[in-house]
Amino acid sequence: MSQMVNDKLIILHTNDIHSHFEMMSANAAVISRERKAAGEQAVLALDIGDHMDRAAVETEGTMGQANVDVINLTGYDAITIGNNEGLTVPPSALEAAYAGLLCPVVCCNLYELDSGKPPAWMKEHIIIEKNGIKIGITGATAPFSQFYTLLGWNSRDPETSIAQQVQLLRDQVDVLIVMSHLGIIADKILAERIPGIDIILGGHTHHLLEEPLFIEGTAVCGAGKFGNYVGKVIVEWKPDEGRYAVTGGSCIPVSGEELDPEVERAVLIHRQQAEEHLKEAVAITDRKLEIHYDQESSFANLLAQAVRHYASSDISIVNSGQLLGSLPDGEISAGMIHSLCPSPINPCVIKLSGADILQALEESLLPEYYDKKIFGYGFRGKVLGGLAVDGMEVLYNNEGSSYHKIIQASVQGIPIEREREYRVGTLDMFTFKVGYESLAKGKDIVFMLPEFLRDLLRQELSRPGALEQSFLHRFVPLI
Repeated sequence: MSQMVNDKLIILHTNDIHSHFEMMSANAAVISRERKAAGEQAVLALDIGDHMDRAAVETEGTMGQANVDVINLTGYDAITIGNNEGLTVPPSALEAAYAGLLCPVVCCNLYELDSGKPPAWMKEHIIIEKNGIKIGITGATAPFSQFYTLLGWNSRDPETSIAQQVQLLRDQVDVLIVMSHLGIIADKILAERIPGIDIILGGHTHHLLEEPLFIEGTAVCGAGKFGNYVGKVIVEWKPDEGRYAVTGGSCIPVSGEELDPEVERAVLIHRQQAEEHLKEAVAITDRKLEIHYDQESSFANLLAQAVRHYASSDISIVNSGQLLGSLPDGEISAGMIHSLCPSPINPCVIKLSGADILQALEESLLPEYYDKKIFGYGFRGKVLGGLAVDGMEVLYNNEGSSYHKIIQASVQGIPIEREREYRVGTLDMFTFKVGYESLAKGKDIVFMLPEFLRDLLRQELSRPGALEQSFLHRFVPLI
Protein backbone atom coordinates (compact mmCIF):
# COMPACT_ATOMS: atom_id res chain seq x y z
CA MET A 1 0.00 0.00 0.00
CA SER A 2 1.21 3.50 -0.75
CA GLN A 3 1.92 6.18 1.79
CA MET A 4 -0.66 8.93 1.86
CA VAL A 5 0.69 11.65 -0.43
CA ASN A 6 -2.55 13.33 -1.46
CA ASP A 7 -5.75 13.48 0.51
CA LYS A 8 -8.25 13.60 -2.36
CA LEU A 9 -9.11 11.86 -5.64
CA ILE A 10 -11.78 13.08 -8.08
CA ILE A 11 -13.19 10.53 -10.51
CA LEU A 12 -15.06 11.71 -13.60
CA HIS A 13 -17.05 9.11 -15.52
CA THR A 14 -19.27 8.83 -18.58
CA ASN A 15 -21.26 5.93 -19.99
CA ASP A 16 -23.60 5.04 -22.86
CA ILE A 17 -22.77 8.08 -24.97
CA HIS A 18 -23.91 6.01 -28.00
CA SER A 19 -22.10 8.18 -30.54
CA HIS A 20 -24.01 11.33 -29.65
CA PHE A 21 -21.22 13.36 -31.22
CA GLU A 22 -23.18 16.57 -30.70
CA MET A 23 -22.57 16.12 -26.93
CA MET A 24 -18.92 14.99 -26.99
CA SER A 25 -17.38 18.43 -27.24
CA ALA A 26 -19.48 19.62 -24.29
CA ASN A 27 -18.52 16.51 -22.28
CA ALA A 28 -14.85 17.16 -22.96
CA ALA A 29 -15.30 20.78 -21.87
CA VAL A 30 -16.90 19.74 -18.56
CA ILE A 31 -14.13 17.21 -17.90
CA SER A 32 -11.50 19.86 -18.71
CA ARG A 33 -13.20 22.39 -16.41
CA GLU A 34 -13.34 19.89 -13.56
CA ARG A 35 -9.66 19.07 -14.01
CA LYS A 36 -8.72 22.74 -13.81
CA ALA A 37 -10.93 23.27 -10.76
CA ALA A 38 -9.22 20.33 -9.01
CA GLY A 39 -5.88 22.13 -9.17
CA GLU A 40 -3.17 19.87 -7.74
CA GLN A 41 -5.62 17.18 -6.66
CA ALA A 42 -5.67 13.83 -8.44
CA VAL A 43 -8.26 13.45 -11.22
CA LEU A 44 -9.22 10.25 -13.03
CA ALA A 45 -11.46 10.14 -16.13
CA LEU A 46 -13.15 6.87 -17.19
CA ASP A 47 -15.71 5.78 -19.80
CA ILE A 48 -17.93 2.77 -19.05
CA GLY A 49 -18.72 1.59 -22.58
CA ASP A 50 -21.16 2.03 -25.44
CA HIS A 51 -19.27 5.14 -26.50
CA MET A 52 -19.66 3.80 -30.05
CA ASP A 53 -22.96 3.36 -31.88
CA ARG A 54 -23.04 2.53 -35.57
CA ALA A 55 -26.35 4.37 -35.95
CA ALA A 56 -24.18 7.51 -36.15
CA VAL A 57 -22.65 8.46 -39.49
CA GLU A 58 -19.32 9.34 -37.82
CA THR A 59 -18.97 5.87 -36.30
CA GLU A 60 -20.29 3.97 -39.32
CA GLY A 61 -18.17 5.84 -41.82
CA THR A 62 -14.93 5.50 -39.79
CA MET A 63 -15.73 2.18 -38.10
CA GLY A 64 -15.13 3.68 -34.66
CA GLN A 65 -12.01 5.75 -35.38
CA ALA A 66 -13.95 8.98 -34.81
CA ASN A 67 -14.87 7.78 -31.30
CA VAL A 68 -11.28 6.81 -30.54
CA ASP A 69 -10.01 10.25 -31.54
CA VAL A 70 -12.59 11.93 -29.29
CA ILE A 71 -11.64 9.65 -26.38
CA ASN A 72 -7.98 10.58 -26.89
CA LEU A 73 -8.67 14.32 -27.11
CA THR A 74 -10.89 14.21 -24.02
CA GLY A 75 -8.07 12.60 -22.08
CA TYR A 76 -9.67 9.51 -20.58
CA ASP A 77 -7.39 7.42 -18.36
CA ALA A 78 -9.15 4.12 -19.19
CA ILE A 79 -12.29 2.78 -20.82
CA THR A 80 -14.22 -0.46 -20.93
CA ILE A 81 -16.34 -1.78 -23.78
CA GLY A 82 -20.08 -2.13 -24.03
CA ASN A 83 -22.12 -4.43 -26.20
CA ASN A 84 -22.17 -1.80 -28.95
CA GLU A 85 -18.39 -2.01 -29.29
CA GLY A 86 -18.15 -5.74 -28.70
CA LEU A 87 -21.09 -6.94 -30.78
CA THR A 88 -21.64 -4.41 -33.56
CA VAL A 89 -18.07 -3.61 -34.63
CA PRO A 90 -16.31 -6.62 -36.23
CA PRO A 91 -13.32 -7.74 -34.11
CA SER A 92 -10.78 -6.83 -36.82
CA ALA A 93 -12.26 -3.33 -37.18
CA LEU A 94 -12.34 -2.87 -33.40
CA GLU A 95 -8.69 -3.88 -33.19
CA ALA A 96 -7.84 -1.40 -35.94
CA ALA A 97 -9.70 1.43 -34.20
CA TYR A 98 -8.22 0.71 -30.78
CA ALA A 99 -4.71 0.57 -32.26
CA GLY A 100 -4.78 4.37 -32.07
CA LEU A 101 -6.19 4.56 -28.53
CA LEU A 102 -3.95 6.36 -26.03
CA CYS A 103 -5.51 4.80 -22.90
CA PRO A 104 -6.08 1.15 -21.95
CA VAL A 105 -9.28 -0.84 -22.60
CA VAL A 106 -10.04 -2.73 -19.38
CA CYS A 107 -12.40 -5.72 -19.33
CA CYS A 108 -11.96 -8.99 -17.46
CA ASN A 109 -14.69 -11.23 -18.89
CA LEU A 110 -14.01 -11.32 -22.64
CA TYR A 111 -11.50 -13.76 -24.11
CA GLU A 112 -10.62 -14.97 -27.59
CA LEU A 113 -12.00 -18.43 -28.29
CA ASP A 114 -8.87 -19.44 -30.17
CA SER A 115 -6.22 -18.35 -27.68
CA GLY A 116 -8.19 -18.33 -24.43
CA LYS A 117 -6.62 -14.93 -23.72
CA PRO A 118 -7.89 -11.35 -23.90
CA PRO A 119 -7.18 -9.68 -27.26
CA ALA A 120 -3.89 -7.82 -27.42
CA TRP A 121 -5.63 -4.46 -27.00
CA MET A 122 -7.51 -5.39 -23.80
CA LYS A 123 -6.30 -5.69 -20.18
CA GLU A 124 -8.05 -7.59 -17.38
CA HIS A 125 -7.03 -4.88 -14.90
CA ILE A 126 -4.68 -1.93 -14.52
CA ILE A 127 -3.10 -0.07 -11.62
CA ILE A 128 -2.77 3.69 -12.05
CA GLU A 129 -0.94 5.95 -9.62
CA LYS A 130 -2.18 9.52 -9.25
CA ASN A 131 -0.31 11.79 -6.82
CA GLY A 132 0.79 8.78 -4.81
CA ILE A 133 -2.69 7.20 -4.71
CA LYS A 134 -2.69 3.69 -6.15
CA ILE A 135 -5.91 2.99 -8.04
CA GLY A 136 -6.84 -0.50 -9.18
CA ILE A 137 -9.30 -0.71 -12.07
CA THR A 138 -11.05 -3.68 -13.61
CA GLY A 139 -14.09 -3.82 -15.87
CA ALA A 140 -16.70 -6.16 -17.30
CA THR A 141 -19.28 -6.11 -20.06
CA ALA A 142 -22.71 -7.69 -20.45
CA PRO A 143 -22.18 -11.37 -21.41
CA PHE A 144 -24.30 -11.91 -24.51
CA SER A 145 -22.73 -15.35 -24.82
CA GLN A 146 -24.51 -16.68 -27.93
CA PHE A 147 -23.68 -13.54 -29.89
CA TYR A 148 -20.08 -13.28 -28.70
CA THR A 149 -19.37 -16.92 -29.57
CA LEU A 150 -20.33 -16.25 -33.19
CA LEU A 151 -17.76 -13.46 -33.29
CA GLY A 152 -14.98 -15.62 -31.85
CA TRP A 153 -15.26 -14.47 -28.23
CA ASN A 154 -15.84 -16.28 -24.96
CA SER A 155 -17.82 -14.02 -22.63
CA ARG A 156 -17.39 -15.35 -19.10
CA ASP A 157 -19.54 -14.85 -16.04
CA PRO A 158 -18.86 -11.25 -14.97
CA GLU A 159 -19.39 -11.77 -11.24
CA THR A 160 -16.84 -14.61 -11.06
CA SER A 161 -14.40 -12.70 -13.26
CA ILE A 162 -14.66 -9.50 -11.22
CA ALA A 163 -14.30 -11.38 -7.93
CA GLN A 164 -11.01 -12.88 -9.17
CA GLN A 165 -9.67 -9.47 -10.19
CA VAL A 166 -10.70 -7.88 -6.88
CA GLN A 167 -8.84 -10.60 -5.01
CA LEU A 168 -5.74 -9.93 -7.11
CA LEU A 169 -5.89 -6.14 -6.72
CA ARG A 170 -7.22 -5.39 -3.26
CA ASP A 171 -4.00 -5.63 -1.28
CA GLN A 172 -2.01 -3.71 -3.90
CA VAL A 173 -4.11 -0.55 -4.14
CA ASP A 174 -5.63 2.27 -2.13
CA VAL A 175 -8.81 2.56 -4.20
CA LEU A 176 -10.47 -0.23 -6.20
CA ILE A 177 -12.86 0.65 -9.06
CA VAL A 178 -15.02 -1.62 -11.20
CA MET A 179 -16.12 -0.25 -14.59
CA SER A 180 -19.35 -2.19 -15.08
CA HIS A 181 -21.21 -2.27 -18.38
CA LEU A 182 -23.62 -4.76 -16.80
CA GLY A 183 -26.63 -2.71 -15.68
CA ILE A 184 -27.90 -1.44 -12.35
CA ILE A 185 -29.36 -4.76 -11.13
CA ALA A 186 -26.04 -6.53 -11.70
CA ASP A 187 -24.17 -3.64 -10.07
CA LYS A 188 -26.24 -3.95 -6.88
CA ILE A 189 -25.58 -7.70 -6.78
CA LEU A 190 -21.83 -7.14 -7.23
CA ALA A 191 -21.83 -4.66 -4.35
CA GLU A 192 -23.70 -7.10 -2.12
CA ARG A 193 -21.65 -10.18 -2.94
CA ILE A 194 -18.07 -9.07 -3.61
CA PRO A 195 -16.29 -7.43 -0.67
CA GLY A 196 -13.42 -5.07 -1.34
CA ILE A 197 -14.84 -2.95 -4.14
CA ASP A 198 -14.77 0.76 -3.33
CA ILE A 199 -16.65 2.08 -6.38
CA ILE A 200 -18.76 0.57 -9.16
CA LEU A 201 -19.14 2.93 -12.11
CA GLY A 202 -22.09 1.60 -14.08
CA GLY A 203 -23.64 1.66 -17.52
CA HIS A 204 -25.68 -0.42 -19.97
CA THR A 205 -29.10 0.28 -18.40
CA HIS A 206 -28.68 4.06 -18.77
CA HIS A 207 -29.41 4.60 -15.08
CA LEU A 208 -28.85 8.02 -13.57
CA LEU A 209 -27.80 8.05 -9.92
CA GLU A 210 -27.53 11.69 -8.93
CA GLU A 211 -25.47 10.67 -5.93
CA PRO A 212 -23.74 7.37 -5.13
CA LEU A 213 -25.85 4.51 -3.81
CA PHE A 214 -23.98 2.83 -0.94
CA ILE A 215 -24.38 -0.95 -0.65
CA GLU A 216 -22.23 -2.91 1.80
CA GLY A 217 -19.70 -0.08 1.76
CA THR A 218 -19.47 0.08 -2.04
CA ALA A 219 -20.47 3.26 -3.87
CA VAL A 220 -22.63 2.37 -6.90
CA CYS A 221 -22.76 5.11 -9.55
CA GLY A 222 -24.25 5.77 -13.00
CA ALA A 223 -24.34 8.85 -15.22
CA GLY A 224 -27.40 8.34 -17.42
CA LYS A 225 -27.00 8.24 -21.20
CA PHE A 226 -26.13 10.06 -24.41
CA GLY A 227 -23.59 12.41 -22.78
CA ASN A 228 -26.23 14.35 -20.88
CA TYR A 229 -24.23 14.03 -17.65
CA VAL A 230 -20.67 13.60 -16.44
CA GLY A 231 -20.53 11.64 -13.21
CA LYS A 232 -18.28 12.82 -10.41
CA VAL A 233 -17.11 10.83 -7.39
CA ILE A 234 -15.03 12.29 -4.58
CA VAL A 235 -12.67 10.02 -2.65
CA GLU A 236 -10.85 11.34 0.44
CA TRP A 237 -8.31 10.09 2.95
CA LYS A 238 -9.85 9.19 6.32
CA PRO A 239 -7.08 9.47 8.93
CA ASP A 240 -9.17 7.91 11.69
CA GLU A 241 -9.87 4.87 9.48
CA GLY A 242 -6.49 4.76 7.80
CA ARG A 243 -7.98 4.42 4.30
CA TYR A 244 -9.48 6.25 1.35
CA ALA A 245 -13.28 6.36 1.19
CA VAL A 246 -15.98 7.85 -1.02
CA THR A 247 -17.26 11.03 0.62
CA GLY A 248 -19.59 12.30 -2.08
CA GLY A 249 -20.66 12.29 -5.66
CA SER A 250 -22.96 13.88 -8.19
CA CYS A 251 -23.89 13.97 -11.86
CA ILE A 252 -22.99 17.20 -13.61
CA PRO A 253 -25.57 18.23 -16.26
CA VAL A 254 -23.96 18.84 -19.65
CA SER A 255 -25.31 21.63 -21.84
CA GLY A 256 -24.23 22.76 -25.28
CA GLU A 257 -22.94 26.05 -23.94
CA GLU A 258 -19.46 24.78 -23.07
CA LEU A 259 -17.47 23.42 -26.00
CA ASP A 260 -13.98 22.00 -26.41
CA PRO A 261 -12.61 23.47 -29.65
CA GLU A 262 -10.26 20.54 -30.42
CA VAL A 263 -13.01 17.93 -30.01
CA GLU A 264 -15.43 20.11 -31.96
CA ARG A 265 -12.99 20.35 -34.85
CA ALA A 266 -12.23 16.61 -34.80
CA VAL A 267 -15.92 15.70 -34.88
CA LEU A 268 -16.52 18.00 -37.85
CA ILE A 269 -13.59 16.51 -39.80
CA HIS A 270 -14.68 12.95 -39.09
CA ARG A 271 -18.24 13.68 -40.10
CA GLN A 272 -17.09 15.09 -43.44
CA GLN A 273 -14.81 12.10 -44.04
CA ALA A 274 -17.52 9.62 -43.04
CA GLU A 275 -20.10 11.21 -45.32
CA GLU A 276 -17.64 11.09 -48.19
CA HIS A 277 -16.90 7.43 -47.53
CA LEU A 278 -20.61 6.56 -47.41
CA LYS A 279 -21.30 8.21 -50.79
CA GLU A 280 -20.39 4.91 -52.45
CA ALA A 281 -23.22 3.88 -54.82
CA VAL A 282 -24.56 0.42 -54.00
CA ALA A 283 -27.60 0.26 -56.32
CA ILE A 284 -29.61 2.14 -58.92
CA THR A 285 -33.39 1.78 -58.80
CA ASP A 286 -36.10 2.76 -61.26
CA ARG A 287 -38.92 3.14 -58.73
CA LYS A 288 -39.56 4.57 -55.28
CA LEU A 289 -40.22 2.12 -52.44
CA GLU A 290 -42.66 3.54 -49.88
CA ILE A 291 -42.66 2.87 -46.14
CA HIS A 292 -45.80 2.83 -44.01
CA TYR A 293 -46.09 1.74 -40.42
CA ASP A 294 -49.86 1.16 -40.33
CA GLN A 295 -50.21 -0.86 -43.53
CA GLU A 296 -48.25 -2.95 -46.00
CA SER A 297 -45.57 -1.13 -47.99
CA SER A 298 -43.03 -2.05 -50.64
CA PHE A 299 -39.89 -1.02 -48.73
CA ALA A 300 -40.86 -3.12 -45.69
CA ASN A 301 -41.61 -6.02 -48.07
CA LEU A 302 -38.12 -5.63 -49.53
CA LEU A 303 -36.66 -5.94 -46.03
CA ALA A 304 -38.73 -9.07 -45.40
CA GLN A 305 -37.48 -10.50 -48.71
CA ALA A 306 -33.90 -9.64 -47.78
CA VAL A 307 -34.15 -11.53 -44.48
CA ARG A 308 -35.85 -14.57 -46.03
CA HIS A 309 -33.32 -14.92 -48.82
CA TYR A 310 -30.38 -14.46 -46.47
CA ALA A 311 -31.77 -16.93 -43.92
CA SER A 312 -33.10 -19.45 -46.49
CA SER A 313 -36.20 -19.78 -44.31
CA ASP A 314 -39.79 -20.87 -45.03
CA ILE A 315 -41.04 -17.38 -44.28
CA SER A 316 -39.71 -14.14 -42.85
CA ILE A 317 -41.23 -11.66 -40.42
CA VAL A 318 -39.83 -8.14 -39.82
CA ASN A 319 -41.25 -4.91 -38.43
CA SER A 320 -41.62 -1.90 -40.72
CA GLY A 321 -40.38 0.43 -37.96
CA GLN A 322 -36.81 -0.65 -38.79
CA LEU A 323 -37.02 1.64 -41.83
CA LEU A 324 -37.05 5.38 -41.14
CA GLY A 325 -38.24 6.59 -44.54
CA SER A 326 -38.99 5.65 -48.11
CA LEU A 327 -36.29 4.56 -50.56
CA PRO A 328 -36.19 6.96 -53.51
CA ASP A 329 -35.56 5.96 -57.08
CA GLY A 330 -32.22 6.64 -58.74
CA GLU A 331 -28.75 6.14 -57.29
CA ILE A 332 -28.73 4.59 -53.81
CA SER A 333 -25.63 5.17 -51.66
CA ALA A 334 -24.35 3.26 -48.65
CA GLY A 335 -25.01 6.37 -46.55
CA MET A 336 -28.62 6.52 -47.73
CA ILE A 337 -29.27 2.91 -46.69
CA HIS A 338 -27.53 3.59 -43.37
CA SER A 339 -29.72 6.63 -42.68
CA LEU A 340 -32.90 4.70 -43.55
CA CYS A 341 -31.94 1.54 -41.63
CA PRO A 342 -29.55 2.63 -38.85
CA SER A 343 -30.32 -0.01 -36.20
CA PRO A 344 -27.46 -2.39 -35.35
CA ILE A 345 -29.83 -5.37 -35.53
CA ASN A 346 -28.92 -8.80 -36.89
CA PRO A 347 -31.09 -11.41 -38.56
CA CYS A 348 -31.77 -14.78 -36.98
CA VAL A 349 -33.70 -17.97 -37.69
CA ILE A 350 -36.17 -19.53 -35.27
CA LYS A 351 -38.64 -22.40 -35.26
CA LEU A 352 -42.07 -20.97 -34.45
CA SER A 353 -45.55 -22.45 -34.25
CA GLY A 354 -48.30 -21.38 -36.62
CA ALA A 355 -50.31 -20.20 -33.58
CA ASP A 356 -47.54 -17.83 -32.45
CA ILE A 357 -47.11 -16.50 -35.99
CA LEU A 358 -50.85 -15.79 -36.24
CA GLN A 359 -50.80 -14.06 -32.83
CA ALA A 360 -48.08 -11.67 -34.00
CA LEU A 361 -49.85 -11.00 -37.30
CA GLU A 362 -53.12 -10.19 -35.49
CA GLU A 363 -51.25 -7.77 -33.20
CA SER A 364 -49.63 -6.19 -36.25
CA LEU A 365 -53.06 -5.02 -37.44
CA LEU A 366 -53.71 -3.05 -34.22
CA PRO A 367 -52.62 0.58 -33.66
CA GLU A 368 -51.51 -0.14 -30.08
CA TYR A 369 -48.78 -2.26 -31.67
CA TYR A 370 -47.84 -0.55 -34.92
CA ASP A 371 -47.81 2.88 -33.24
CA LYS A 372 -45.95 1.65 -30.15
CA LYS A 373 -42.75 3.52 -29.26
CA ILE A 374 -39.81 1.18 -28.67
CA PHE A 375 -36.48 1.94 -26.98
CA GLY A 376 -33.31 -0.12 -26.73
CA TYR A 377 -32.51 -3.68 -27.87
CA GLY A 378 -30.54 -2.21 -30.76
CA PHE A 379 -33.64 -0.48 -32.13
CA ARG A 380 -32.95 3.03 -33.45
CA GLY A 381 -36.37 3.68 -35.00
CA LYS A 382 -39.30 5.66 -33.63
CA VAL A 383 -42.26 3.25 -33.60
CA LEU A 384 -42.54 -0.53 -33.80
CA GLY A 385 -44.53 -0.50 -37.04
CA GLY A 386 -46.65 -3.29 -38.48
CA LEU A 387 -45.19 -6.60 -39.59
CA ALA A 388 -43.99 -7.28 -43.12
CA VAL A 389 -43.70 -10.87 -44.33
CA ASP A 390 -42.31 -12.87 -47.21
CA GLY A 391 -43.22 -16.41 -48.20
CA MET A 392 -46.79 -16.07 -46.99
CA GLU A 393 -50.11 -14.40 -47.78
CA VAL A 394 -52.61 -13.06 -45.26
CA LEU A 395 -56.30 -12.50 -46.05
CA TYR A 396 -57.82 -10.16 -43.45
CA ASN A 397 -60.89 -8.11 -42.65
CA ASN A 398 -59.93 -4.75 -41.20
CA GLU A 399 -63.47 -4.29 -39.88
CA GLY A 400 -63.19 -7.44 -37.78
CA SER A 401 -62.73 -7.30 -34.01
CA SER A 402 -59.27 -7.18 -32.44
CA TYR A 403 -57.38 -10.49 -32.68
CA HIS A 404 -60.04 -11.81 -35.08
CA LYS A 405 -59.18 -9.88 -38.23
CA ILE A 406 -57.28 -12.61 -40.07
CA ILE A 407 -59.52 -14.85 -42.17
CA GLN A 408 -56.79 -17.04 -43.60
CA ALA A 409 -53.00 -17.16 -43.74
CA SER A 410 -51.00 -19.33 -46.12
CA VAL A 411 -47.35 -20.33 -46.16
CA GLN A 412 -46.16 -20.70 -49.75
CA GLY A 413 -49.74 -21.34 -50.85
CA ILE A 414 -50.65 -23.86 -48.11
CA PRO A 415 -52.95 -22.81 -45.22
CA ILE A 416 -50.98 -22.28 -42.04
CA GLU A 417 -51.33 -24.95 -39.36
CA ARG A 418 -51.50 -23.70 -35.77
CA GLU A 419 -49.62 -26.65 -34.28
CA ARG A 420 -46.96 -26.95 -36.97
CA GLU A 421 -43.51 -25.42 -36.54
CA TYR A 422 -42.16 -23.19 -39.29
CA ARG A 423 -38.62 -22.05 -39.96
CA VAL A 424 -38.85 -18.27 -39.67
CA GLY A 425 -36.26 -15.67 -40.60
CA THR A 426 -36.65 -12.69 -38.27
CA LEU A 427 -34.75 -10.17 -36.12
CA ASP A 428 -32.66 -10.74 -33.01
CA MET A 429 -34.58 -7.90 -31.33
CA PHE A 430 -37.71 -10.05 -31.09
CA THR A 431 -35.91 -12.79 -29.16
CA PHE A 432 -35.65 -10.34 -26.23
CA LYS A 433 -39.46 -10.20 -25.82
CA VAL A 434 -39.80 -6.73 -27.25
CA GLY A 435 -42.62 -5.57 -29.51
CA TYR A 436 -44.32 -8.70 -30.80
CA GLU A 437 -43.69 -10.99 -27.84
CA SER A 438 -45.09 -14.19 -29.38
CA LEU A 439 -42.10 -14.10 -31.75
CA ALA A 440 -39.86 -14.62 -28.70
CA LYS A 441 -41.38 -18.09 -28.23
CA GLY A 442 -39.30 -19.45 -31.10
CA LYS A 443 -37.01 -22.43 -30.49
CA ASP A 444 -33.62 -23.45 -31.88
CA ILE A 445 -32.53 -19.84 -32.40
CA VAL A 446 -29.66 -19.34 -34.83
CA PHE A 447 -28.25 -15.82 -34.66
CA MET A 448 -26.51 -14.53 -37.77
CA LEU A 449 -23.59 -12.17 -37.19
CA PRO A 450 -22.01 -9.83 -38.12
CA GLU A 451 -24.42 -8.71 -40.90
CA PHE A 452 -26.92 -5.98 -40.05
CA LEU A 453 -30.29 -5.50 -41.73
CA ARG A 454 -28.84 -2.75 -43.92
CA ASP A 455 -26.24 -5.20 -45.24
CA LEU A 456 -29.06 -7.55 -46.24
CA LEU A 457 -30.91 -4.68 -47.93
CA ARG A 458 -27.84 -3.95 -50.05
CA GLN A 459 -27.73 -7.59 -51.14
CA GLU A 460 -31.46 -7.67 -51.91
CA LEU A 461 -31.28 -4.50 -54.00
CA SER A 462 -28.86 -6.26 -56.34
CA ARG A 463 -30.96 -9.44 -56.65
CA PRO A 464 -32.73 -9.64 -60.03
CA GLY A 465 -36.49 -9.17 -59.69
CA ALA A 466 -36.36 -8.09 -56.04
CA LEU A 467 -37.89 -4.65 -56.61
CA GLU A 468 -40.80 -6.06 -58.62
CA GLN A 469 -41.49 -8.67 -55.94
CA SER A 470 -41.64 -6.03 -53.21
CA PHE A 471 -44.80 -4.61 -54.81
CA LEU A 472 -46.63 -7.96 -54.62
CA HIS A 473 -49.17 -7.86 -51.79
CA ARG A 474 -48.78 -10.22 -48.85
CA PHE A 475 -51.65 -8.70 -46.86
CA VAL A 476 -54.86 -8.89 -48.89
CA PRO A 477 -57.90 -7.04 -47.49
CA LEU A 478 -61.33 -8.63 -47.74
CA ILE A 479 -63.36 -6.53 -50.15
